[in-house]
Amino acid sequence: MKQKPLKWITLVVALGAVMMLGACKKKVAPPPPAPPPPPPAPTASLTASPNSIQKGQSTTLTWETSNATDVSIEGIGAVQPSGSQQATPTESTTYTLTAKGAGGSQQATARVTVTEPPPPPPPVVAGPSDEDLFAQNVKDIYFDYDKYDLRASEQASLQGDIAFLQQHPNVHITIEGHCDSRGSTEYNLALGDNRAGAVKNALVQGGISADRIKTISYGKERPFCTEENEECWQQNRRGHFVYEK
Repeated sequence: MKQKPLKWITLVVALGAVMMLGACKKKVAPPPPAPPPPPPAPTASLTASPNSIQKGQSTTLTWETSNATDVSIEGIGAVQPSGSQQATPTESTTYTLTAKGAGGSQQATARVTVTEPPPPPPPVVAGPSDEDLFAQNVKDIYFDYDKYDLRASEQASLQGDIAFLQQHPNVHITIEGHCDSRGSTEYNLALGDNRAGAVKNALVQGGISADRIKTISYGKERPFCTEENEECWQQNRRGHFVYEK
């Protein structure tokens, strides 16, 4: 009988101890929420193509950014976050792009070198034309009175004419046969024709194609000199070379 009260006492003590332990234990507060991650920093790139130009020429600036809400290029102003634009700097320039956003700012640069254009080439001085050279180098062939055979004293002039025509294969000519004022018109026309033909034959024998040469006789109708003396008559007895345009 004495054991029952002891058990009750023990149970009561145990329950009291449990209640005291529960009353003494503190409540633990939940951990605070993690802070949000920082916003990402902007990125930026800027290129110029070409990066070397002559003064007056243009280059194309191309850029890309991310995480940016405010993008500008120094010397140009505000631009879209990504894009391209032509620029015509008058001197060497370093373009600076600035991209700003919640995560900070970022810069990118592109250098454009501007050079002076080369001086214009000197004006081309045209050389003498074939016609000018013809007038300077081709000499008429002169004849004795009432003759149409080529005299020895004219061989140097004839060889010079052949050399020029060989060097200028595109040149075509007319040989005019002329006479002095003595004799009839009909006789001198025939004599002038023979003189023109004699010069042509000599050129052909020298290697000049016959299809480059025409002949015509003016007899005494177109004198180079009108005085009635031997010096003047000699000037009129000739095979005269005319440049064909």
